[in-house]
Amino acid sequence: MKFGFALVLVALLALGLSAACSPLRTFNALAPRDPGGERVASDVPYAAGERQMLDIYAPEGTVQDAPVVVFFYGGSWNSGTREGYDFVGRALASRGFVAVVPDYRLVPEVRYPAFVEDGAAAVRWTRANVARYGGDPDKIVLMGHSAGGYIAAMLAVDDRWLGADRAGVRGLVGLAGPYDFAPFDPGAAQEAFGRWPDPSETQPVTWAGAGDPPALLLTGADDETVRPRNSYALAERLQAAGVPAQVREYPGVAHINILLALSRPLRGRASTLDDASVFIRSVTADRQD
Repeated sequence: MKFGFALVLVALLALGLSAACSPLRTFNALAPRDPGGERVASDVPYAAGERQMLDIYAPEGTVQDAPVVVFFYGGSWNSGTREGYDFVGRALASRGFVAVVPDYRLVPEVRYPAFVEDGAAAVRWTRANVARYGGDPDKIVLMGHSAGGYIAAMLAVDDRWLGADRAGVRGLVGLAGPYDFAPFDPGAAQEAFGRWPDPSETQPVTWAGAGDPPALLLTGADDETVRPRNSYALAERLQAAGVPAQVREYPGVAHINILLALSRPLRGRASTLDDASVFIRSVTADRQD
């Protein structure tokens, strides 16, 4: 088992595969599971579409009023399924959080802003229903990797999407997210956003400002897919508006590694889970009004 896991890991890192590719499912199947976290619901519809479903993870035992993390996976807005991210849900649940991992519609079936709208629908569903699974609907942190980090960021900084439910969002954790990438190069970004008449409207940095939730933006120094400057650009925009925002840059870490570091066997590569957990606890701590 260890030999097979190592082979899959080497293939993922050597080929630079997207986090949404099928090898990630194999990685997920072989990676040792975190004790203390379990999947408590699967294939839960948050809207009517085939891809508009989510899975829920929670700490083992009786849970009440736990912080909630809605995690959006990456895949260039054109690929990915929640089945490959069981290791993420269990990791977050093992730290005492209720984790929600939704699917969302993908390019070419849809273009921007449909996947952001799906993210908003998943968050609204979560706020309305997560108490049944032990989560606090007013202690939600949005988290995502790569294209999922983009979705999480747009929901956090642009109040067009969540409306009144944005009041339940306490923070944003971005992992290697693209937040400032217009004009669009040919490829995934052009396919996802190129038809929108005003590219600036698609960018999180455009909307970031006063009143946004605090942000922790994690990035790898060796990330050639989504360069660290994206995280610094969003953090600077938030900080200029008086919003607490910090960037943590991991030396020697590339685009996929920052995600895989959430898994038990690879946590030595980057302190992604520890750093995210500390931040989530801090922003969801009971407020002294």
